[in-house]
Amino acid sequence: MRFEARLVLATLCLALGLGASAARAAEPSMSCVECHTQTSPGIVGDWKASKHAAAEVDCADCHGTAHQTATDFAKAAIPTPETCGTCHPDRVDQFKKGKHAAAWAAMKAMPTAHWQPMAMTEGQKGCGACHKIGLKSPEEIRDLASASGGFGVASCDACHTRHTFSVAEARQPEACQTCHMGFDHPQWEMYSSSKHGVRHGLKRAGVLPETAAAPTCQTCHMRDGNHEVRTAWGFLAVRLPMPEDAQWTADRATILQGLGVLDPDGKPTGRLEVVKAADVARLTQEAWQKERDQMLATCSQCHASAFATQQLKQGDEMIRQADHLMAEAIRTVAALYKDGVLAKPEGYSSAFPDLLTFHDAGSTIEQKLWVMFLEHRMRTFQGTFHASPDYALWYGWSEMQRDLTEIRELAKDLRRVAGK
Repeated sequence: MRFEARLVLATLCLALGLGASAARAAEPSMSCVECHTQTSPGIVGDWKASKHAAAEVDCADCHGTAHQTATDFAKAAIPTPETCGTCHPDRVDQFKKGKHAAAWAAMKAMPTAHWQPMAMTEGQKGCGACHKIGLKSPEEIRDLASASGGFGVASCDACHTRHTFSVAEARQPEACQTCHMGFDHPQWEMYSSSKHGVRHGLKRAGVLPETAAAPTCQTCHMRDGNHEVRTAWGFLAVRLPMPEDAQWTADRATILQGLGVLDPDGKPTGRLEVVKAADVARLTQEAWQKERDQMLATCSQCHASAFATQQLKQGDEMIRQADHLMAEAIRTVAALYKDGVLAKPEGYSSAFPDLLTFHDAGSTIEQKLWVMFLEHRMRTFQGTFHASPDYALWYGWSEMQRDLTEIRELAKDLRRVAGK
């Protein structure tokens, strides 16, 4: 809108006793666009290319009308999932039931997250940059906004990035790459090196026809656009009830004790309640089976049901095998505590090592145990389920065997030095 036209509009509003705010409300997007074309043209360009612009969803619909001048920009509301839910209620409801919604709470629940530099977590340069997708309380939003200059409080824009908020972008596997890449989240590398990812790349290049099956991350984890993004085993691949296999039951109990979910006597702790509240693990057979059946249905769109069933069972078996190595390593360190060979971390009373805090542990053997659990065990089972032979074997299973060998040797050395 030209300046003269806006002046006429403002004059009419004043004459009617409506004031400048009514003039702003009558044409909210144009005044925003004219100013921001000068100050932040990239934002305006993205918005103009979006479906929001085509549908006449303008700046005020998401940011409110409190921001009126160049100096009161802090009054602009930063959208939350509830903002998006005004127009997209079904997707936001699905998101709130899924694991992404628990990402912020999961990071906060990690004891060592609170020991990291603020610039890493609240500054969106480390864990917080990805975990910001999770739901936050009003108090957390205020604290985060204060620490990060008012940004990083939204969730939907983690995948539908500002200000295009493109569905097409969010449907591409690269939309997952920022967060699911490296260390204990290397799913992007697993997918891109699997036949699923290779075929998708060849299809994009025109080598394979448009009709070729070439699954993306979203094909398997967001069937029909469902935003829950849940899996049967969950992130840490531990679940209830216990298996029928006696050895696996003992091994899983040890891992749950190492996670602090069970106490040394095998009884539930307060952390189990946190797991329940966040819904980050399947705690009943029915809950696990529901997610498994949905994945089988997805796989069966491209594969024979018998093949899909076999492949997923092999993933289960790799978790069983990995748990056996992991449990021995945990018991080895626990025995060092018990015999007084290794000092427990200050203020720690459990007989088992805490797998959630060991990247700040003081000894090499504790550090090795932490890497074995959160890096190599993860890569073993995630690589198997993502059909990545390289990750499942070389970056996962083989590294776990090496870890266990080193932990055994380190334990022997510690005992020898201690005379025990």
